[in-house]
Amino acid sequence: MANLRWAAWPALLAALILAACIVGLCGIAILTRDDAPVRTRASASISGSGSTAQKGAMDAWRAEFHRTHPDLRVDYRANGSGAGIRDFLAGTTAFAGSDVALQPREQVLADRRCGARAVHLPMVVGPIALPYNLPSVPDLRLSPTTLTAIFSGRITRWDAREIAADNVGVRLPPSRIRPIHRSDDSGTTHNFTSYLQAAGRWPHPPSRKWTDAGRGVAGSDGVTQLVQYVEGSIGYVEYGFASNARLRTAKVRNAAGRFVALSPESATEALDGARRAGENDDLVVKFDYLTKAKGAYPIILVTYEITCSNNSDPLVRTFLTYTASDAGQSYLPLYGYAPLPQELLLRVRAQLGVTS
Repeated sequence: MANLRWAAWPALLAALILAACIVGLCGIAILTRDDAPVRTRASASISGSGSTAQKGAMDAWRAEFHRTHPDLRVDYRANGSGAGIRDFLAGTTAFAGSDVALQPREQVLADRRCGARAVHLPMVVGPIALPYNLPSVPDLRLSPTTLTAIFSGRITRWDAREIAADNVGVRLPPSRIRPIHRSDDSGTTHNFTSYLQAAGRWPHPPSRKWTDAGRGVAGSDGVTQLVQYVEGSIGYVEYGFASNARLRTAKVRNAAGRFVALSPESATEALDGARRAGENDDLVVKFDYLTKAKGAYPIILVTYEITCSNNSDPLVRTFLTYTASDAGQSYLPLYGYAPLPQELLLRVRAQLGVTS
């Protein structure tokens, strides 16, 4: 051990570890002893929280990232967009997952927490499914105005004339409709009510908190479980939850007048007409819920990773660079998501400092 000249140089050791972090190898330092390379490994981790909509994608990303970076660990708690934002603002997490952009007051606090601009990096297109439990109706169709009336409590029976008009020739049961909504602070709720306001005359401003009729339950998994076991129920969840539970989902009439089934392809088509609404390097996306694309399934959301624009944590940048890579995006359809359009994906990579 006497010939380990660097052993007395802790400052050099720290500098080498920092340099390794900057190039995406945080926790791995390359040292030399008598001109022979020696590799030492140290564990490093970061944590995030927020959106339940992206939980399936995040679980897959974390597992694959750990396989390719065994010394690095990413933890993620799916506790809802609002809770994830609060965790990030409090400095208890390295990034927040959210299905909705920061409110102006939250943006100010996030910038202060970062010591720089906090930015939204879109990572996943997540279609919002309408799972329902109606055994005698295998193919339910709903127009935006009918959907709004159901979730506002104005239509209370499955055989109502408005639902019958959407489902000509279908025998509808005279049973009670049991709408189920999120009870927690939810970006999915914000996106769903944004769609209802734009397409179906929802009577309230879009909100992360539900303000109308129905039974509330926390989390998309909670909504999924209730729809599974409560006959006559209908809810709104991300496609992956409904698909994994093998729930029937309603077709939705789009602005082109077609009833469209949900799929990753029909969700991607709904991005036609979407535009970037963020300022400077921020990548907030605004949808056109009334797109006339014939095959578009119109109820979609984009989930963001909210992080600091100055990339102050190299491990966060390393992980998000992976999620935005071709590999990270390629298998999203397997989990009920749609990958980002290429133009938007290139903008995300540029924000992360990826040049190729």
